[in-house]
Amino acid sequence: MDAAKITRRSQSNLALAFVSLGRERRRAITVFYAFCRLIDDIVDEPGAPADEKRRHLSQWRTWVRGPTPNEPDLAAELRRVMQKYAVAPPMLEEIIAGVEMDLSVSRYDTWEELRVYCYRVASAVGLVSIEIFGYRNEQCRAYAVELGLGLQVTNIIRDVAKDLTNGRIYLPREDLDAFGYTEADLQRRVNGERFLHLMSFEAARAWRFFDRAAELLPREDRRSMVAAEIMRSVYSALLRRMEADRFRVFQKDYKLTKLEKIRRVTAELLKFK
Repeated sequence: MDAAKITRRSQSNLALAFVSLGRERRRAITVFYAFCRLIDDIVDEPGAPADEKRRHLSQWRTWVRGPTPNEPDLAAELRRVMQKYAVAPPMLEEIIAGVEMDLSVSRYDTWEELRVYCYRVASAVGLVSIEIFGYRNEQCRAYAVELGLGLQVTNIIRDVAKDLTNGRIYLPREDLDAFGYTEADLQRRVNGERFLHLMSFEAARAWRFFDRAAELLPREDRRSMVAAEIMRSVYSALLRRMEADRFRVFQKDYKLTKLEKIRRVTAELLKFK
């Protein structure tokens, strides 16, 4: 499937942020995003055996390193992006390793364990993205890591109910224990003060990452990181909305309207007019 079609079909916040890029970089990030979307879809494919999913992910590990017969067109496009923007194969293999964790890990005992997952599926994506966006100050790498962690923790908060339906719990056991909230409570979708305190704790973690990202963004790279800053703006608004609504994630699917997203995109773009 064409990379642009994959991106449009996803209706992702990330795809919306691409409007801030020039044509060449927008095409490159679209190809990269299509790769991320495809490997994620491999793992989430209902009914497919885990071994088959691992085999398909292994194929992508091969394809990011060099051409093979009968490979998909996207693989060749992706390698051209990698060559142009000096993206080494291990950077993409880190992302593959992250989505592959969902095939064998459905619970996390500690934040440090979960952080590995968040780094792979979000921060590693950010580290590739900034190579495509272009930057001058190496501190941008630390910015990408912190922003990725903030985005992924926000995703985890928003998707608690959906992930539970899929048999996955990303809230660390140590956090549940700290607030006297059990996995059985989670399975029963128990709301109340314990759940509110737990989710407020997770939100505070996300805010710390967003705040650190804002502090780390080098002044000279702010223009080139507009797409990333659009993401921070959109997800910050989403997190703020969930907080104000007392995290009714079992009852509601939180999202910003298209108009709200457009307003945030416009606000970030206007900063550089």
